[in-house]
Amino acid sequence: MDEKACWIPPVYTYKGSVPFPISPPFSAAMTGSSVSSRKVLSKIATNRLQKELTEWQINPPSGFTHKVTDNLQRWVIEVYGAQGTIYANEKYQLQVDFPENYPMEAPQVIFLHPAPLHPHIYSNGHICLDILYDSWSPAMTVGSICISILSMLSSSPAKERPEDNDRYVKNCRNGRSPKETRWWFHDDKV
Repeated sequence: MDEKACWIPPVYTYKGSVPFPISPPFSAAMTGSSVSSRKVLSKIATNRLQKELTEWQINPPSGFTHKVTDNLQRWVIEVYGAQGTIYANEKYQLQVDFPENYPMEAPQVIFLHPAPLHPHIYSNGHICLDILYDSWSPAMTVGSICISILSMLSSSPAKERPEDNDRYVKNCRNGRSPKETRWWFHDDKV
């Protein structure tokens, strides 16, 4: 694969009059190297993610910070609880793993430990949110996923685990993906 075809120049900010890169450029060779069990991203996925990352760096969604790494296929995003909610002043981390055919297929999104206490977030970090599974659309972005998750957190009146948390987590041993779960979306109140 021609790396130049998938290369995007870094985004710069200025410190005084000196340009300063705020992210490393990514090439196709960098997208799969850190995760040996994953397939390399397609050119479409690589281009889309580079575009989303550039847009994120210029105008990040409020309440989120992308932790820069050299792996375009796995993002770690810090989530800050919205003021005026039960999660205010709390910080969590999302791990977003992109499939080789993103955006045609949804990314896998989980909370890293410790996951917030929420009726739709399991203690292993799996999130019961329809847009991550059945309602995914290629028009969605990482930013729109993050805003949906923050909205879900912000609307919760109580910090509690899902009723079936223990059973679900026990059945998800050995690193099973939440995308392998047959979710039942029945509660849209929180």
